[in-house]
Amino acid sequence: MKKNETKSEIHERGMENRRSVLGDTHVNKAIEGTTDFNEFFQDLITRYAWGEIWDRPGLDRRTRSLLTLSMMIARGHDGEFEIHIRAAINNGVTVEEIKEVILHSAVYCGLPAANHAFQLATNILKELGEL
Repeated sequence: MKKNETKSEIHERGMENRRSVLGDTHVNKAIEGTTDFNEFFQDLITRYAWGEIWDRPGLDRRTRSLLTLSMMIARGHDGEFEIHIRAAINNGVTVEEIKEVILHSAVYCGLPAANHAFQLATNILKELGEL
């Protein structure tokens, strides 16, 4: 959080980051799905995850994408993994680097997790025209 920055300003910056990393199509779909029930959560992830964490100067977006992919593999968050494969490509991560993250996860997350990640990544990368 920048000094004297309002929640609205953090939200605006977060939305810019969110759109830049995830793409307008994904973000528009999330916004269109906002209801009274999940409105606070959408604001929370936009301000906190995208306005504060993804905007910190300590790591570049490529590095954050690589870390996020590995964490999604480790936790088995398939839907988020697929979203972040797209984000990684948007952030300049190469197919070779994605392959290396998944191979590395085989040692630390287990072979079944890596096998599943390869299947998911292959589908998304084909869809994106990267394979």
